[in-house]
Amino acid sequence: MSPRVPPAGVTRAAPGAPYPCPVTSPTPDALLGPADIRELAAALGVRPTKQRGQNFVIDANTVRRIVRTAGVRPDDVVVEVGPGLGSLTLALLEAADRVTAVEIDDVLAAALPATVAARMPGRADRFALVHSDAMHVTELPGPAPTALVANLPYNVAVPVLLHMLESFPSIERTLVMVQSEVADRLAAAPGSKVYGVPSVKANWYAEVKRAGAIGRNVFWPAPNVDSGLVSLVRRAEPPKTSASRREVFAVVDAAFAQRRKTLRAALAGWAGSAAAAEAALVAAGVSPQARGESLTVEEFARIAENAEHAENKEPGQQ
Repeated sequence: MSPRVPPAGVTRAAPGAPYPCPVTSPTPDALLGPADIRELAAALGVRPTKQRGQNFVIDANTVRRIVRTAGVRPDDVVVEVGPGLGSLTLALLEAADRVTAVEIDDVLAAALPATVAARMPGRADRFALVHSDAMHVTELPGPAPTALVANLPYNVAVPVLLHMLESFPSIERTLVMVQSEVADRLAAAPGSKVYGVPSVKANWYAEVKRAGAIGRNVFWPAPNVDSGLVSLVRRAEPPKTSASRREVFAVVDAAFAQRRKTLRAALAGWAGSAAAAEAALVAAGVSPQARGESLTVEEFARIAENAEHAENKEPGQQ
């Protein structure tokens, strides 16, 4: 059963809001340390759940490194997905003009504005919380976001990333922390064994590259997998094509649904027959014997453009 989606709502941090717990080990640093995270979680009755892929960052140096690697500027409007208890949120508020966090968890969404107001009161008016499933968010309060920086839950990382890039074209730069294998797939180049649907779709929007590795010991609880940073810098414009994004992505999905098959066979269902697929491939200048893992996003776009050749193939032609 899928988790309940709460109604979307925007909450702003008001100075003086009650802090969820008295921190017994405060430091001059406004950011959250391991003791702060555990005390907050205990006060809120929060236990990280695998269902939502929750692993909270407990190391202030790590979140500052993420902000530096993301190249967050003083004039940036940053959107963060899955802020959790606020480790990265506070670091982003130190560097950016504004931060809007999108959180699905009821308890975490209710607590975060108070945490921001208590630990960073001078920046509280620069923070907003949207209580919603990120996959359902298509608008945000305030100025349009210029950057996306997030520790994405492993189980929904790719769909959330692609949804945000599609929904908010104003996002110029993105840095996400994801499972290391997912990072490899997002940043893979054609010809790589891990090149696939995430690689092509991410490349539709942006230039993608690995931007570092993150150890397991900076999380609570420590995950059973390694994590990686992925940097995405939006293209000035998508690949030039007369096909729509949906049409191109339909070809990509079909090509990798049976990735061991040649494109002639893999695209047979998309085109209507193997012969029709071959006609579209030839018209696009792509070998029918090639496989999806060897094609660039531009080549997938050319195939989508030539769908008419598949449609015009006579029924019964083999």
